[in-house]
Amino acid sequence: MNSNHSPLNPEPDSWSNHSPGDLSIELKKITRTELAPPLAAAEKAARLWSRTPLPERLACLTKAQQGLQAAKTSLAHGISVETGKPLKEALGEVDAVIAKITLTCEDAQRYLKIETPCDTPHPSQIRRLARGPAAVIAPFNFPLHLGHGAAVAYLAAGNPVLFKPSPLAAVVAEQYGHIMQPCFPEGVFNLVQGGGTTGRNLCLDPHIRSICFTGSIQVGRSLAQELATDFSKDLALELGGKNASLVFADADLDLAAIAIAQAACLTAGQRCNATSRIIVHHDVQEAFTEKLLTALSFYQPGDPLLLETTLGSLISEAAQNRYAGLITDTSGTWLKQGKVEPLIAGKKGYYVQPALVLNPTSASLSQEECFAPILNLFIARDLIHMLELHNQTPYGLTTSLFTRSAQIFQNMADELMVGNIYANLPTTFSPSTLPFGGLRDSGNGRPGGRGFIRFTTVEQALQLGKDTLT
Repeated sequence: MNSNHSPLNPEPDSWSNHSPGDLSIELKKITRTELAPPLAAAEKAARLWSRTPLPERLACLTKAQQGLQAAKTSLAHGISVETGKPLKEALGEVDAVIAKITLTCEDAQRYLKIETPCDTPHPSQIRRLARGPAAVIAPFNFPLHLGHGAAVAYLAAGNPVLFKPSPLAAVVAEQYGHIMQPCFPEGVFNLVQGGGTTGRNLCLDPHIRSICFTGSIQVGRSLAQELATDFSKDLALELGGKNASLVFADADLDLAAIAIAQAACLTAGQRCNATSRIIVHHDVQEAFTEKLLTALSFYQPGDPLLLETTLGSLISEAAQNRYAGLITDTSGTWLKQGKVEPLIAGKKGYYVQPALVLNPTSASLSQEECFAPILNLFIARDLIHMLELHNQTPYGLTTSLFTRSAQIFQNMADELMVGNIYANLPTTFSPSTLPFGGLRDSGNGRPGGRGFIRFTTVEQALQLGKDTLT
C-alpha cells in the first residue's frame, strides 16, 4: 500500500539495543517492519472484526490476559533489562497491563451498548461503530502499559490495531506481540517495528482511522498539523508535563517530602507525570527542604535487576548527556548537585544522581520537560503567588497539592488547568481506574486510563419512520 505523503529520512533495516543498565549486554537484533503487509492485513480484518459480537471480542482479550499473566516474570525482566527500569517497577507495569484488560472489558460493556432514546419522535437507536484500523505509538518509559491501554480499548471496540513500540524497547515489545497476536483473528493485532519515520508513515497512511500517540510535544504537534485536513481520523495525544507539587503552610511536610522524592525518582524521572517542580510556601521552606533532601537520599542508582533498587538508569547516552548539561546550569542555586555515575555495582550504564535546584530561571530547567530526576524548587509568598508560579509553564498534566485543608484543595483545583489533580499524593499516582489525560501542551484531552474506549468508535443514529419497515 502506498501512502499519499513523502517519507522522512530513511531508517536502518535493523538495529540492536544495549541494556542501559549494563552496556555489556547487547540484545537481539530487531528488523524494521515494512508497513504494507500489516496495513493490508488490518484493512482486510477490519470489517469482520467490527462485526464480531462483543462477547467474542472480549473472550479474545481474556485469552490474551491469560497469556500475559503466564509471562509476567519474563516480561518484567525484559522491561528492566531493555529500559533500565528497576525490576520492582517493571513488575508493577506488567501487573497494570494484566489488570487493564479487566477494566477495558468493563468499559466495553458500559460504553458500547446500544442506546434506545425515549424522547425521540420515532423509534430510534444510537450505536457505536468501530473506526477501523488504529495506530498505537508507544513510548519507551512504559513500553507495554501505555500503548497496551489504548490497544486493548481499540480491540474491544472492534478496531484492528497496529502497535508500534519505541525502538528503544523493541525486544520486550516483540515478546508482548508474540503473546497478543495469536489471541485474535489474523490481521487484528499487528506489531510494527521501527523509529520515528515508520511511526509517522503509519499514522499518516490513509487506511489508519484512529491514532493514539504518546511522546514529545514536537512530534505530537506535527502529527496534529499533518492530520488537520483529514476529518475522519481521530487523534489522541499524550505529550508529557512539567508537573508541580504545591506544599502549603499547613502541609504534612514528612508526607510531602517522601511523596515528592518518589515522584521525581521513579523510572529515573522518565515519566510524563513525574514531579519536576516544587512550589513551597515561604513559612515552611526551610523545614521542608531539609526533609526533602533526606527523602531524596533514599534514591541511589543501582542494578535495575535487583528488587531493592530504587533508582535505575536513564534510557540512553543522549538522555545522560542532556542530564549532564542541565546540572551545569548556573541560573539557580543547587541544593543537591547532580552527578553522572558511569559505573554502578561494576556495571557501566547511564546512571545519574537526583538533583535539586533553587529558583532556576533558564527555560531548559524551569520550563522544559527534563525526563530525569531533577527537581526545581520555588518559594511562594502566598496562595496567589503559588498559583502564579504554577501557571508559568504551558503544560497541564498532573499537579499535587499538599495541604490539610479541603477548602484550599478545592479552591486551587478550580483554578488549575490540569487534567489530574491529587491531594497529598505523588503526581505519579495515576491509577488505571481513572481517566488520564493532559490539557494545553500536555495533550488534547483524549484521556488514557479509564474510559479511553469512548474515543475508539463513532456514534451513529438510527431512526425508524412509523410503519415504513416490515
